[in-house]
Parts: sequence; C-alpha cells; structure tokens
Amino acid sequence: MNDIDPSFCPICQSPNACAMEKARATGLALEPCWCVDAEFAPEVLALLPTAARGKACICANCASQSKDVLSVNL
Repeated sequence: MNDIDPSFCPICQSPNACAMEKARATGLALEPCWCVDAEFAPEVLALLPTAARGKACICANCASQSKDVLSVNL
C-alpha cells in the first residue's frame, strides 16, 4: 500500500508546492519549480522517510531548516 501523497512534504505534511506535481494534477504546463535553486542539507534529506524518496518533495520550509529546528517542530 502506498499512502505517499506527492503534493505534501513527507517530513512535515504541509503542501510542498511541487511544480511537477501541480502540472501532473492540473494538466497545465510545467513551470520552473522553487527547488531547482534550493540547497538541501544532508541532515534534512536524512529525515526523508525511505518510502517517500523519489515520490514526494520536501517543502521549502523544511528545506531551509536545520535538523535541530525540524526535530523540535516535528
């Protein structure tokens, strides 16, 4: 069973504003995604559940946080 929703961040469960998912869901042309220029710290990527890898994007808020901040907020 796959309960990963690609439109939500797999870390915090907030909408992730993924341009690829928006294009797939709406049929609209693909727009440049915010994540193209984002830097993802290895410690944040480590928080990504294995089941969500390659299936759901991390949101901009989680991408910009440190591991310490995320672990307190989750």
